[in-house]
This record gives sequence, C-alpha cells and structure tokens, in this order.
Amino acid sequence: MRYAMTMLPALRALRALPALALLACGGGGGGAGGGVVTPPPPVTPTAQQYVNPVLDVDFPDPAVTKSSDGFYYAYATQTTGLRIQVARSRDLVQWTTLGEALPNRPSWASESQNFWAPDVNEREGRFVMYYSAQIDASKRTNPSDGFCVGMATATTAAGPFTDVGHPVVCGPTFTTIDPMGFDDPQSGKRYLYWGSAGAPIVVQELAADRASFTAGSTPVSLVSPRAGNDPSAYDVGLIEGPWVTFHAPNYYLFFSGNACCGAAAHYAVMVARATSPTGPYDVLRNGAAAQPVLTGAGTWTAPGHNAVITDAAGVDWMLYHAINTANPFLIPGRTDISRRPMLLDRITWTNGWPVVGTAGNPTATPQTRPTP
Repeated sequence: MRYAMTMLPALRALRALPALALLACGGGGGGAGGGVVTPPPPVTPTAQQYVNPVLDVDFPDPAVTKSSDGFYYAYATQTTGLRIQVARSRDLVQWTTLGEALPNRPSWASESQNFWAPDVNEREGRFVMYYSAQIDASKRTNPSDGFCVGMATATTAAGPFTDVGHPVVCGPTFTTIDPMGFDDPQSGKRYLYWGSAGAPIVVQELAADRASFTAGSTPVSLVSPRAGNDPSAYDVGLIEGPWVTFHAPNYYLFFSGNACCGAAAHYAVMVARATSPTGPYDVLRNGAAAQPVLTGAGTWTAPGHNAVITDAAGVDWMLYHAINTANPFLIPGRTDISRRPMLLDRITWTNGWPVVGTAGNPTATPQTRPTP
C-alpha cells in the first residue's frame, strides 16, 4: 500500500514521535496487525561469523563513520528518551550504545521534539554532524518552513555535539531532511545531499565552513519520486535517506522510498549511479519502476535508510534499519510506531551495480564478519 501525498505529514510524524513521549510510554511490541509472529529458532554464529541484527535496539536511519580513534561510530534518529543516538564498535558487529550525542537543542529548534537522521564525519580535526530538526515557528524566515538541516560539531566522535547556531538550509513541510555530507575524493569539493516528502533528492556544494553553501550555488535535483498509483513500487510517494559513495569509476546514490513505518510499512533501498557527484544519475530500474537492491523477506521487512562503509579488507558493507516481523512495534498497542533495529550486510558488485545481502534481501543466517 502506498501512502498518498496528503498523508505525508502523518507518515513523517510517525518517524519523529517526541522522545519525551516515548520515554513515558516505554518499549515493547507485538506482532504485525496485532497478531503474534513466532520467531525462528536462535542461530549461533562461529567466532568468524555474525547474525543480524547487529544492534537489537530501536536505531532508525543509521549513519556510520570510521574515527581516527580506531572505532566505528553509528548515529541514529531519536528514540525513547534520546534525541540523537550514538553507538560504537571495533568490528561493525558488536556495538555499544553511548547515549545522547546532542544533549542540548539548537536555539532555532528549542521547542522541537523532532530530530532525525544524523550524519557524522571527521573533518579538519573535528567531527561534523548534519541532522534534521523541526524549526520553531518564531524562528522561521519563511512561513512555509517546516524542517531544516542543522550542523553541529564535537571534538570526539561520541560527542557531545553543539549546534553552530543557525540552520544550514530549511524548506517547506518535510522536504528538507535526511542530510548526508560528502567530500568528493576526486575533486576535494564538499557537498550536502538531502530530500523527502515527495520532493526530489537534491545536492548543493558546501563552502569551506561546511555550514553554508558556495556563493552562487543552487540545489541540483538528482532523483525524483514517480507519480501514479503502483502499490508494488518503492519509488512512488516519496524517496529519502540519500547516501553517496564512490566506487570507481562511478558515484552511487543509495536512497529509500515509500512508507518506512507502521503496520503497512513498504520500504526498500534503491540506487542510482553517475560519473559526477552532482549527476546526472541513472537509476537502476525494472521497467519504469526503480529496482530495489534491498527489500524485506522472512524475518525482516521494510529495510532501508542505509549507510555504506568499507572495511580494512576493502569490502563494502551496508548498515540499515529493518522491522522484525516477530517484534515490529516500539510501544504496546501502537501499530503506527515501528521498532527498527540495525542490520549489516555485505555489498558485492555485479556488472557495475551493487547487490546487497542474500540476493537483495536481509540475511538471517550466519555471515562472515567484516575485517575490522
């Protein structure tokens, strides 16, 4: 089932349930549609293997980076009692949650309970975080502004992060969320990607301060959701969660689409490629529809909003969230609020396109671990 455009605000609100409200409600969950799904028997991996999920807590929209301290760090959208989540790992498999990464709200979102989709990288001796937040009504320069991309910095990957004092970019409703900062390894130029709510995914070149854009630059549209009513497709209604990686000779833009959450979640990862970080991008398609490279199957449904990281052996891995069909909801009795643990699967490259997991599905059996 596809969410109509008129339902987008409600859909996004599900992703951004206030953290304090979640704290009051507690956790837990039941089966999809109110029933109970019997989980499969436990599988014990060897010391050289792992089994999904790699972080079995609510950890939506994960981003990952490798820090100069030798650890991998993952960051996620708010959940029970936390505004921006952070976790740490030596090997991408065993993760330790570290609590709150953004302890203080920014001045321009001092009333907001809605913080989404952080992305962090180590740049020029500091850690730079981009994140989404709902701007206070009194701080809007444009009455139509709803959400903005903010920037915060820290001296360590675990934080605490402090906002720079102003949004990087704002937009109407939910169009300006899910940021991803990217430094082009070929040109050295800095870029910011973002997009959702039925709008295109866009990119704009950042200035040296990373908190503003280069003079004269404008957002460039890269990939747009399709119109129409195709209940089987994932690129209708909305697309979001951009993640760009360079795998020579191409740049690959991963994105997710349709309905991330709730009892009718219908979500998957898609991909486009280009010879430049600003496109034009060629979407992998099956006919008119975007061809997913990761869709739900078996234990795991609605996978998406991914990050990509390369291990010490040069192997690419995808971190992403998904919904466990045996424990799909975060709050008892609330089928609109999904519980989304973090999963890990290897990316292989075939004919210039990525293949994720088991033929494009999340793995549920023991897999060979990454090389730390």
